[in-house]
Amino acid sequence: MAHTLVGTVTSDKRDKTITVSIVSRETHPLYRKQYTKTRKYTAHDEKNEAKKGDRVQIAMTRPLSKTKAYTLVKVIERSHGTVELKEDVNKAYEAEKIGADEIAKAKAASEAKEAEEVEGGEA
Repeated sequence: MAHTLVGTVTSDKRDKTITVSIVSRETHPLYRKQYTKTRKYTAHDEKNEAKKGDRVQIAMTRPLSKTKAYTLVKVIERSHGTVELKEDVNKAYEAEKIGADEIAKAKAASEAKEAEEVEGGEA
Protein backbone atom coordinates (compact mmCIF):
# COMPACT_ATOMS: atom_id res chain seq x y z
CA MET A 1 0.00 0.00 0.00
CA ALA A 2 1.31 3.44 -0.93
CA HIS A 3 1.93 6.19 1.58
CA THR A 4 -1.27 8.28 1.74
CA LEU A 5 -1.87 11.77 3.10
CA VAL A 6 -5.00 13.86 3.69
CA GLY A 7 -4.90 17.61 3.22
CA THR A 8 -6.48 20.72 1.75
CA VAL A 9 -5.99 21.94 -1.82
CA THR A 10 -4.36 25.39 -1.71
CA SER A 11 -3.81 25.85 -5.44
CA ASP A 12 -5.33 24.35 -8.60
CA LYS A 13 -4.02 26.87 -11.16
CA ARG A 14 -1.69 24.48 -12.98
CA ASP A 15 -3.03 21.98 -15.50
CA LYS A 16 -3.36 18.45 -14.03
CA THR A 17 -1.51 19.56 -10.88
CA ILE A 18 -2.72 20.59 -7.43
CA THR A 19 -0.87 21.85 -4.37
CA VAL A 20 -1.99 20.19 -1.15
CA SER A 21 -1.21 21.65 2.29
CA ILE A 22 -1.06 19.32 5.26
CA VAL A 23 -1.19 20.93 8.69
CA SER A 24 0.03 19.04 11.74
CA ARG A 25 0.47 19.93 15.41
CA GLU A 26 3.85 18.98 16.82
CA THR A 27 5.47 19.28 20.24
CA HIS A 28 9.00 20.59 20.61
CA PRO A 29 11.18 17.84 22.11
CA LEU A 30 12.99 20.09 24.60
CA TYR A 31 10.57 22.93 25.40
CA ARG A 32 7.32 20.90 25.15
CA LYS A 33 5.57 23.76 23.37
CA GLN A 34 3.10 22.86 20.65
CA TYR A 35 3.31 24.49 17.23
CA THR A 36 1.74 23.99 13.82
CA LYS A 37 3.73 22.82 10.87
CA THR A 38 2.46 23.14 7.31
CA ARG A 39 3.87 20.98 4.54
CA LYS A 40 3.04 21.46 0.88
CA TYR A 41 2.97 18.67 -1.69
CA THR A 42 2.31 18.86 -5.41
CA ALA A 43 0.07 16.08 -6.67
CA HIS A 44 -1.04 14.88 -10.09
CA ASP A 45 -4.74 15.44 -10.82
CA GLU A 46 -5.41 13.79 -14.19
CA LYS A 47 -9.02 14.96 -14.59
CA ASN A 48 -8.64 18.39 -12.91
CA GLU A 49 -11.43 17.42 -10.51
CA ALA A 50 -10.05 18.94 -7.27
CA LYS A 51 -10.65 22.63 -6.65
CA LYS A 52 -9.20 25.11 -4.17
CA GLY A 53 -10.41 24.41 -0.62
CA ASP A 54 -11.32 20.77 -1.21
CA ARG A 55 -10.21 18.13 1.29
CA VAL A 56 -8.37 15.42 -0.64
CA GLN A 57 -6.45 12.20 -0.20
CA ILE A 58 -3.16 11.82 -2.10
CA ALA A 59 -0.92 8.77 -2.45
CA MET A 60 2.79 8.43 -3.16
CA THR A 61 3.71 7.26 -6.66
CA ARG A 62 6.74 7.21 -8.93
CA PRO A 63 8.20 10.66 -9.62
CA LEU A 64 6.12 12.32 -12.34
CA SER A 65 8.20 15.51 -12.50
CA LYS A 66 10.86 17.35 -10.51
CA THR A 67 8.44 18.18 -7.68
CA LYS A 68 5.50 15.81 -8.27
CA ALA A 69 5.64 12.41 -6.56
CA TYR A 70 2.03 12.13 -5.38
CA THR A 71 -1.24 11.49 -7.19
CA LEU A 72 -4.82 12.33 -6.27
CA VAL A 73 -6.73 9.33 -4.88
CA LYS A 74 -10.09 10.93 -4.11
CA VAL A 75 -11.82 14.13 -3.11
CA ILE A 76 -13.06 13.58 0.45
CA GLU A 77 -15.01 16.82 0.88
CA ARG A 78 -15.84 19.62 -1.55
CA SER A 79 -15.24 23.21 -0.47
CA HIS A 80 -18.21 25.44 0.17
CA GLY A 81 -16.66 28.31 -1.79
CA THR A 82 -14.05 30.82 -0.77
CA VAL A 83 -14.69 34.02 1.09
CA GLU A 84 -12.47 37.04 0.54
CA LEU A 85 -13.02 38.87 3.81
CA LYS A 86 -10.21 41.39 3.72
CA GLU A 87 -11.46 43.30 0.66
CA ASP A 88 -15.11 43.10 1.76
CA VAL A 89 -14.28 44.40 5.24
CA ASN A 90 -12.17 47.23 3.83
CA LYS A 91 -14.94 48.23 1.40
CA ALA A 92 -17.56 48.12 4.15
CA TYR A 93 -15.30 50.19 6.42
CA GLU A 94 -14.72 52.77 3.69
CA ALA A 95 -18.46 52.94 2.93
CA GLU A 96 -19.21 53.30 6.64
CA LYS A 97 -16.53 55.98 6.97
CA ILE A 98 -17.90 57.92 3.98
CA GLY A 99 -21.43 57.59 5.37
CA ALA A 100 -20.27 58.82 8.79
CA ASP A 101 -18.52 61.81 7.20
CA GLU A 102 -21.67 62.73 5.28
CA ILE A 103 -23.79 62.40 8.41
CA ALA A 104 -21.35 64.59 10.38
CA LYS A 105 -21.41 67.24 7.61
CA ALA A 106 -25.22 67.19 7.53
CA LYS A 107 -25.38 67.54 11.34
CA ALA A 108 -22.93 70.45 11.29
CA ALA A 109 -24.93 72.17 8.54
CA SER A 110 -28.23 71.73 10.39
CA GLU A 111 -26.70 72.98 13.66
CA ALA A 112 -25.27 76.02 11.86
CA LYS A 113 -28.69 76.70 10.30
CA GLU A 114 -30.37 76.42 13.71
CA ALA A 115 -27.78 78.77 15.24
CA GLU A 116 -28.46 81.32 12.49
CA GLU A 117 -32.21 81.08 13.10
CA VAL A 118 -31.75 81.53 16.86
CA GLU A 119 -29.49 84.55 16.33
CA GLY A 120 -31.89 85.98 13.77
CA GLY A 121 -34.88 85.53 16.12
CA GLU A 122 -33.08 87.20 19.06
CA ALA A 123 -32.11 90.33 17.10
